[in-house]
Amino acid sequence: MDSSDDQIRKLEQKLDYILKRQVDFTKEINNIKEEINLIRKIESLSSSQTEESTSKVSTEKGIYNPAGVRSLQENSNPEQKQKATEPAISLKEQARPKDLIKHQSKTSLEKFIGENLMNKIGIAILVIGIAIGTKYSIEHNLISPLTRIILGYVSGIALLVVGMKMRSKYENYSAVLVSGAMTTMYFITFSAYSFFGLIPQVLSFGLMVVFTVFTVIAALSYSRQVIALIGLVGAYAIPFLLSDDSGNVLPLFTYIAIINVGILFISLKKYWKPLYYVSFGLSWLMFFMWYLPEYKFEPYFALALTFASIFFISFYITFLAYKLQKNEVFKRPDIILLLANSFIFYGIGYSLLDKQIGYEQLLGLFTLCNAIVHFTVGLIVHQQKLADKNLYNLVTGLVLVFVVIAIPVQLDGNWVTLLWAGLGALLYWIGKTKEVSLYELLSYPLMLLAFFSLLHDWMFNYNVPYSGVDKSLVSIFNINFLSSSLVIAAFAFIQYVQHKNQSHLLEYPRISQRFTYVIPGMLLFVTYYAFKMEISYYWNHLLVDTRISVKPEGKDYYNFISNYDLNRFKTIWLYNYSMLFAAILSLINLKKIKSISLAYVTLGASVLIIGLFITNGIYTLGELRDSYVLQSQSEYFHRGFFNVAMRYVCVAFVAALMYFAYLNLHINNLLNKYRLYFDLLLHITIITMLSNELVTWLSVNGFESVYKTTLSILFGVYSLAIIILGMVQKRQHLRIGGMSLFAVTLLKLFFYDLTNLSTIQKTIVFVSLGVLLLVISFLYNKYKPVVNEE
Repeated sequence: MDSSDDQIRKLEQKLDYILKRQVDFTKEINNIKEEINLIRKIESLSSSQTEESTSKVSTEKGIYNPAGVRSLQENSNPEQKQKATEPAISLKEQARPKDLIKHQSKTSLEKFIGENLMNKIGIAILVIGIAIGTKYSIEHNLISPLTRIILGYVSGIALLVVGMKMRSKYENYSAVLVSGAMTTMYFITFSAYSFFGLIPQVLSFGLMVVFTVFTVIAALSYSRQVIALIGLVGAYAIPFLLSDDSGNVLPLFTYIAIINVGILFISLKKYWKPLYYVSFGLSWLMFFMWYLPEYKFEPYFALALTFASIFFISFYITFLAYKLQKNEVFKRPDIILLLANSFIFYGIGYSLLDKQIGYEQLLGLFTLCNAIVHFTVGLIVHQQKLADKNLYNLVTGLVLVFVVIAIPVQLDGNWVTLLWAGLGALLYWIGKTKEVSLYELLSYPLMLLAFFSLLHDWMFNYNVPYSGVDKSLVSIFNINFLSSSLVIAAFAFIQYVQHKNQSHLLEYPRISQRFTYVIPGMLLFVTYYAFKMEISYYWNHLLVDTRISVKPEGKDYYNFISNYDLNRFKTIWLYNYSMLFAAILSLINLKKIKSISLAYVTLGASVLIIGLFITNGIYTLGELRDSYVLQSQSEYFHRGFFNVAMRYVCVAFVAALMYFAYLNLHINNLLNKYRLYFDLLLHITIITMLSNELVTWLSVNGFESVYKTTLSILFGVYSLAIIILGMVQKRQHLRIGGMSLFAVTLLKLFFYDLTNLSTIQKTIVFVSLGVLLLVISFLYNKYKPVVNEE
C-alpha cells in the first residue's frame, strides 16, 4: 500500500513539473512571435534606428534566451526532457488565441491585396487609360500624331525609370512598373507604325524586337512571371484597343509573332505555365477572329498559311524547350497543349487548302508534311535522348495519327481500308515481337478504323442500283472481294501474332486483354460477311437482270416486275451459307484450335442460325413452294420443281450443323450440362421441318384441305415417338416434352381444327389421337418400374 502511495506521489510531482514546463514554453512561443513581428516592422527604419530599437525592445520585453533553454534542458534527465518537449509541440496551435488567428488571416488578405493585387490592377488600368486616351485623341485630333508618340514614349520611359529606381527596396512593385513600361513601349511603337506611318516598318519592328529582348531579360533578371505576363501577354491587347478596321493584318501578325518569340526565349529558362496558356490562347484567338469573318483566298492565302505556320512552330518549340533542357517528365497539361497546337494548325491549313478549287489535291501532302514535322522532332528527341518516353510516345503517336489521316484525305474507297489494315497489322507485329507497348497500343484504333472502313465499303460497293447493273463487277473475282480478302489476311496475321505472343500491355493490361477477344471477333465477322456480301450481290444481280416492264390490260401505263423467286432463293442460300460457315468453324475448332471460348461462340451461332431458319427460312421455303404450285407470273418467268426440291438442300445443311453442335458439346464435356436445351432445339427443328414437308407434299398433290387433320395426326405420332425415346433412354425431359406436345395438339384440335373439319375428318383425328393416347398410357403402365426407378 505504501509503495503505491509513493508511486502516486512521484507521478503527481512529475505531472506538476510537466505542467509548469508547458506554461513556460507557451510564454516563450508568444515572446518569439512578438519579436518576429517587431523585427518585420523595424526593417523599414534606418539601420541605426533598427539597432537602437531592437536593443530597447529586447531589454524591455525580456526576450527568450536560447542558451538558457539549452542549459535548462541539459540539467533535465532525458525522460523529463522528452516528456517536456512533447506538450510544447502540441501546443503550437493551442497557444494561439482565436482572435489572434482571425487577426493574422485578415492581415494576410490585406497584405496580398495591398502589396500584390492593387499594383497589378493599377498598372493595367494605367495602360488601358493611356490607350483609351490615345485613341480618343486620335479620333478627335486633339494633338498631332508626332506629339502623341513622343508623349507615349516619355510615359513609358518614366515608368521604366521609376521602376528600376525602386527595385532595391520594393522589388515586387518595381517588377509591375517595368512590365507596364514595356507594354506602353509596344503600344506606342505599334501605333507609330500601323496608324500614323511616322516610322518605317523595319525600324518599328526593330524597336519591338529590342523591347521584347529587354522584357525577356527583365523577366529573367527579376525572376518574376508578372513582368512576362503584363509586359508580353498584356501587349496582345494593343491591336484590339487601337484597331481602326483597316483590314491590314500583316503588322498585326508580325507583332504577335515577335511577342511569341520573346515567350519562346523565356521558355528556355523558365516554365511559367500561365504565361504559355494565355499567350497560346490569345494568339490563336486573334487569328481566328480575323480568319473566320474576314478571310479571302486571293490576297490572304500565303499570309494566313505563313503566320499559322509561324505560330505553330513557335509554340511547338516553346512547349518543348524548357522540358527538354531540364529533362522533365511531360504531364497531362503539356500533352493537351501539344495536341491542341498541332490540331489547330492542321485544321487551319486543311481549311485554307480546301477552300480553293485545285488546292484540295495538296491536302494529303499537307497532312504528310505534318507527320514529317512530328517525325523529325521525335527522331531528334530519341537519338539525343532529350526527354522522357512520354514525349517520344506522344510525338510518335502524332506521326501515326497524321499518316492515318492522310490515307482517307488523299485516297478513297478500298485503298483506305487496305492501308489502315496493313498499318495496323505492322504496328501490332512490331509492338508484340519487339515489345514496344506504344506500337501495340496504336495498332488497336487502326484495326477498328480498318474494320469500320470495310463496313462502309460494303455498304456502298455492293449496292445494286435499280437502273442498270455494273456488268464489270463479277462475283468473287472483283476488287471489293479482293480488298475484303486482304483485310481478312491482315486480321488473320494479327490473330496469329497474338496467339504466338500471349503477353499483355504492362501499362494498359485491360485494353490488351479485351482485344484478345475483339481481334478474333473482328476476324470471324469480316470473314463471314465477305462471302455473305458476295452471295447477296450475286442474287441481287440476277434479280435486277430480270426486271421487265409490263402494261396492265386496259391501262395506258407500264409496271416494272421482277422474278421475286430469286430474292427468296437468295434468302435460303444465305441461310445455307450461314449454317455451312458455323459447321466449318466448329470443325476447325474441334480439329485444330480446341478453344472452349470458340466452342461457346459456335454453339451460340448455331442456335441463332437454326432458330432463324425454322422461323423465317421455313416460311420462305413455303413461298417458293406456293410459287411453284400456283405458277404465279409463269408467263414471264420459269417456275421449276427446284422451288420444292430446294428444301432437301437445306435439310442437309441443318443436319450437318446439328451434328457438329452435338460434337462440340460432347468433346468439350458440355453435353450433360446442356442436354435439355440441345434436345429441345433438335426436336423443335425436326417437328417443324416434318410439318413443312407434309404441308408441301399435300399442296403439290392438291390436298391442301386436309393439312389440318394430317398435322394433328403428325404431332400426335411424334409425341408418341418422343415419349418412347424418353423411356428407352431414361430421359424424363423427353417424356415430359412428348406429353407437352400432345397437350398442344389437343388444344389445336379443339380450338382450331374442329371449326373447319368435316365429320369424316373429325372422326379420323379423334380416333387417331385416342389410339395414340391409349398407346402412351399402356407404355407408361408397362414400363412403370423403369420410370419409377429413374
